[in-house]
Amino acid sequence: MTQHDLAVRARRAVTPEGERPVTVGVRDGRVVNVLEGENTPLIARREIVLADDEVLLPGLVDSHVHVNEPGRTEWEGFASATRAAALGGITTLVDMPLNSVPPTTTVSGLDAKLAAAEGKLTIDVGFWGGAVPENSRPGATKELARLWERGVFGFKAFLSPSGVEEFGHLSSGELYSAAEAIGEFGGRLIVHAEDPTVLDAAPPASGRDYAAFLASRPDTAENEAIARVIDVARATGTRAHVLHLSSASALPLIAQARADGVPLTVETCPHYLTLEAEGVPAGATQYKCCPPIRDAANRDLLWRALSDGLIDCVVSDHSPSTADLKHLDTGDFGTAWGGVSGLQVGFPAVWTEARRRGASLEDMVRWMASGPARVAGLSGKGAIAPDHDADFAVVAPEESFRVDVGALEHRNPVSPYDGTELVGRVRRTVLRGHDVDLAARAGRMLFRD
Repeated sequence: MTQHDLAVRARRAVTPEGERPVTVGVRDGRVVNVLEGENTPLIARREIVLADDEVLLPGLVDSHVHVNEPGRTEWEGFASATRAAALGGITTLVDMPLNSVPPTTTVSGLDAKLAAAEGKLTIDVGFWGGAVPENSRPGATKELARLWERGVFGFKAFLSPSGVEEFGHLSSGELYSAAEAIGEFGGRLIVHAEDPTVLDAAPPASGRDYAAFLASRPDTAENEAIARVIDVARATGTRAHVLHLSSASALPLIAQARADGVPLTVETCPHYLTLEAEGVPAGATQYKCCPPIRDAANRDLLWRALSDGLIDCVVSDHSPSTADLKHLDTGDFGTAWGGVSGLQVGFPAVWTEARRRGASLEDMVRWMASGPARVAGLSGKGAIAPDHDADFAVVAPEESFRVDVGALEHRNPVSPYDGTELVGRVRRTVLRGHDVDLAARAGRMLFRD
């Protein structure tokens, strides 16, 4: 019998075939076999044997993380972000192209990003490129092709102001031009979909009242922008992805586009599934994000769409900043930075609510591991299966704990989850067959095949 580097024995494991007892054989950091039964004979140099209250999941995948390095490392950074992700059961993340300086909109910007990440990664990290006016106007799209050749997983665009001056938003013509160019080389366009005309017509946000902030980002802004993304994907055939869906009233548009064969995928985020506008305290700017957390009825519809498969995956949109930029002292939703910090607690936050609604750990794996891997185009990630990386999260699905934001690995201790009682503790994270060591920096940079 061939010797393996590692055998993982679990009475409960979530595999593509469902939840079952398995013995997983690992060699050279890859899964080579998944055998039925936790006590199946298998020769290995090392063993991991799960406790009776633990479940073996594939390493989670988060395809929407703002690491912010270089340039705004005080907001987060590769070292702190990948440590936090690892403790949350995430073994792979894909970094967003903005909030770093320079942004990842040119090859030189990507080179700066790679240099900043060198030697700092606790888990594996891939990179999105960015589509901005400078590289998306007709006749100016060659840089998109160069970034694709260097291995970025796709291109993020904003249809409304991004919040940082170095990452501009696209006009309708620029969106079409970018999509056409990206489609020519088989890439993917991922879009922050809010319509600037609708936002400009809405009452401006100011003060401590969350309802006033919510009124400044109406769901019609999302719906109009998503309709535009669908039209462009329909016309060009380019794969398009709607980021951080918060508006449930856009779901019929998405369903019709899917029925028509438009190449469209959609994500939502833990904060849209677990928080509600009615529960946001006055001045609690740690809840501010764009698009915003909407009401409980909207949240229920998002859950239904997720359960039905209309929403493809759940990712963090971890968008932190320094505490001063959240204006916690004044609680002014108009001036505070918009972004929720929740990278480390995404799995238990979603599982707590999913469990209450009757969802399973198989659902969680589809939403937070295999789904994001598929959407991003990450091969060999997101499943406990042969020819996949031996990335695992060992979770205790019934263990509860209270979130202490000061104890998280996020660089800045600001999060709406602070003090929340959650269920589902991540006890162990394994990257390519080895227990994650927060000091070892064993993560790799990933590039599109």
